[in-house]
Amino acid sequence: MGNNTVLACPLKPNITLITWKISPRVGGHCTLGYRADTNQTDRTNCSDSMNWKSRPDLDPALEIQQVGIAQEGNYTCELVTTEGNFHKTYHLTVLVPPRLRLFCDAQGSPVCEAAAGKPAAHVSWALGSNSPLQEEVHDSGTVTVLNRLTACGTNVSNTTCLVFHPTGNWSESIDC
Repeated sequence: MGNNTVLACPLKPNITLITWKISPRVGGHCTLGYRADTNQTDRTNCSDSMNWKSRPDLDPALEIQQVGIAQEGNYTCELVTTEGNFHKTYHLTVLVPPRLRLFCDAQGSPVCEAAAGKPAAHVSWALGSNSPLQEEVHDSGTVTVLNRLTACGTNVSNTTCLVFHPTGNWSESIDC
């Protein structure tokens, strides 16, 4: 999320035509094309954030700048050469790190929240309490996970919340 990414397309000899066919999760399809005999490029319905990494005759890679959830989807590079046609397909998935928030609720119980992550984070307590998780799925495809520590009749002090996510792992402690 927010980084640039490059999708490689294998360079072959005697290229006639190169086409990137892009089917994002949000918005319409777009294509980038390069025709070798006229040395011309063409683009149809592509945002400015998607373009050739350099000259397509030297490197047919696609560069996506400032990747966001809207760019998730299928990306196919098609090469037409005198030796045949070649395809390379990517399914782009965007990871969004959750925002960690730890607080004490009105009853004095610790609450750990991993907000707006993609995919959903795994949230637990270091002392091993099995509290029911609450999940809220957002329209953007991100998920907020909330875990409230329920330690009946136990004096909970300096408890630690653990958050596990493909973008990283975090721990934070609180004393309610």
